[in-house]
Amino acid sequence: MAKIAMVIARTNFRDEEYLHPKEEFLKNGHEVITASSWTKECKGTYGAVVQPDMNYAELRTDDFDALVFVGGGGSSEYFDSPVAHTLLRNAYREKKVVAAICIAPVILSRAGLLQGKKATVYLDGKDDLIKGGANYTGNPVEIDGMIVTGNGPDAARQFAQAVMEKLK
Repeated sequence: MAKIAMVIARTNFRDEEYLHPKEEFLKNGHEVITASSWTKECKGTYGAVVQPDMNYAELRTDDFDALVFVGGGGSSEYFDSPVAHTLLRNAYREKKVVAAICIAPVILSRAGLLQGKKATVYLDGKDDLIKGGANYTGNPVEIDGMIVTGNGPDAARQFAQAVMEKLK
């Protein structure tokens, strides 16, 4: 089965946007690697505590088949990160699944990956996506080529299913 790298913020990642997709991925036989900007315990908005497997700066495209950025207010630490942008661009160029949920699609937009693509995001990120050239839809989940975006926690399981669909 596939290897899925999930990148979470060190604080204030959205618990269910990490936990629900991870549960779906594991239930379907996929391997999950959790990465963050540090390797200490990361804390979710609602109290989830997660020990990352590695620093996201150490991820290489050979490590995964899909790269998922988890949302929540803390994901803004990656909005303008050259490391995140390079990793995403490399993954996209190598035809890996690139995905983000909630406010995290802003990272994809600022990395230049959503130009001309259908995408969705938590409403606060709408203007950022449009500025980056995305065709914002407002749908719970959007798939365009190898890019999957979700608009928030209520779409977390549907988002996970869309990521897995692209891995087939």
